[in-house]
Amino acid sequence: MNSRPSVIDRPQREAMRIAGDKVYSDRTIDVRYPWTGEVVATVPRATVDDVRRAFKVARDYKPTLTRYERYKILMKAGELIAARLHEIARLITLESGLCLKDTVYEVGRASDVLLFAAQQALVDDGQSFSCDLTHHGKSRRVHTMREPMLGVISAITPFNHPLNQVIHKVAPSVATNNRMVLKPTEKTPLAALLLADVLYEAGLPPPMLSVITGDPKEIADEMLTNEHVDVVTFTGGVPIGKYIAAKAVYKRQVLELGGNDPLVVMDDADIAKAADLAASGSYKNSGQRCTAVKRILVHEKIAPEFTDALLARTRAWTYGDPLDPNVDMGTVIDERSATLFETRVADAVAQGARLLYGNQRAGASYSPTLIDRVRGEMEVVKQETFGPVSPVITFKDTDDAIRQVNSTAYGLSSGLCTQRLDVIMRFVKELHVGSVNVWEVPGYRLEVTPFGGIKDSGTGIKEGVQECCKAFTNVKTYSLPW
Repeated sequence: MNSRPSVIDRPQREAMRIAGDKVYSDRTIDVRYPWTGEVVATVPRATVDDVRRAFKVARDYKPTLTRYERYKILMKAGELIAARLHEIARLITLESGLCLKDTVYEVGRASDVLLFAAQQALVDDGQSFSCDLTHHGKSRRVHTMREPMLGVISAITPFNHPLNQVIHKVAPSVATNNRMVLKPTEKTPLAALLLADVLYEAGLPPPMLSVITGDPKEIADEMLTNEHVDVVTFTGGVPIGKYIAAKAVYKRQVLELGGNDPLVVMDDADIAKAADLAASGSYKNSGQRCTAVKRILVHEKIAPEFTDALLARTRAWTYGDPLDPNVDMGTVIDERSATLFETRVADAVAQGARLLYGNQRAGASYSPTLIDRVRGEMEVVKQETFGPVSPVITFKDTDDAIRQVNSTAYGLSSGLCTQRLDVIMRFVKELHVGSVNVWEVPGYRLEVTPFGGIKDSGTGIKEGVQECCKAFTNVKTYSLPW
C-alpha cells in the first residue's frame, strides 16, 4: 500500500444530525475503509424513536425562506464544497473505497447540482390560462403556483455516490422550501453528514434537513410509514424499491432503481472511440453506477477488432490503493460484492464465455474484467452486475440489437455508437429505456436534465434537479375574473 488512512477524528456526539441537535447514542455503526478494512469513523445507530422525533421536528417547522434566500444558501454551499474539494474527496474515498480520481470528480458534480438547484429556486414555476378558449368559456384566467409539501420528504440513498446521490435529493428539497429527513446508507454515511454541516454553515435552518444514521432493518419501515411523510424518494436496488412501493402505499414515491445498461456498437462505428467509451463506462466509479456500461453489444462484423481495442484499454486501466492519486480504480464497496462479481464471471466462463482479462479479487479489490462470447441468459448480463465487468455480446443486425437491448427487465439508459441517423432514430424510438445517448456512455446527463427509467428501473417519475423540484411540490390552481 502506498498510504494508509487516518481515522476520522469526528466525535460521536457530532456524528448524527437530527434537526440540528447533537444527539448521543451508545449504539454505534463502524464505517470501514474497504481497501484495508480499518474503521475510519463511528456513527450512531438511530432508534425508531429517533426517527419519529426527526420527522416531528421537521413537520412542526414552517419554512419561511424566500426564493432569493434559498438561492443564496445553495450558492454558498456550492462555494464551500468547491473550497474543500480535496478534503471531501478524501472523505468519500475512505468510506467508499472509490479512487481519488472518481471522488474528486464526484465533488465537482455536487457543486453543479447546487448551482442548478440555486437557479431553480429563482424560477417562476406558475402558469396562466385564458378561460375564453371555447364557446362556453368565461372572461376569467386560471393561474397555477407550486407549493412545498405539507408534510416531510423521506430520503434514502445508496453507497455508490455517497455525496452526489444525497445532494440530488437534498438540493431540490432546499430549492423548493421543503423539509427532509435523510437516511444515507450505513455503509457510506459520512458525506451526507458533512453536507448537512455545509448547508447549516451556509444558512439553512437545521429543521429543514435532518440526517439519520442507522440500520435499515431497524428503522427503514419508519422512514416509509411515518405519519408525517408526504414523499418517499429512494435510489437503490430493485428488490428494495419494490418493497418501498408496497410498504409506503399512499405516499408519493420517487424511485430510481437499477439498470442493465448497454453500449451498442454498430458496424460503422469508430472502433477506437467506441472502445474508449466502453472502458470508461465500465470501470469508472469501480463500475458501481446504475448507468454503468453493463452489456456491450457489438456487431459481429467488427467484434474481434473492437474486443482487441477494449482489451488494450482494460489492461491499461490501473487499480489498487484508492488513496493513490495515480490509480484509475479503487475497490468496490465490500468483499461480498467483489466475491459476487468473481462468481458470476466464473459461471459465465463455465457456460462458454471467454475470460480475456481480470476476474482477480483480493478482499474488496476487484480487477477490471473483460469477457466475450457472452450470451443473454448468463447471469452476469441477465442480472445487474454492479461492478467493473465488461461483457461483450455480438449481434447480427439492427433488429437483433434492439431485441437484445429490450430483453431484460431493466430500462434505465443506453449508449449508441453509429454514424447513421436512420439507425439512431430507430434506437431512440424502439428502445425501452429512459435515455439514449449517441456517442456517449449511458450515464451521460446534466445534473438539471430529466433522468430515470422504466420497467424495473423506475416508475417513470424522473430525477434531475428540475424534475425533483416538480416531484417535491404540489400544484395549486386558482382563477380570477379577467
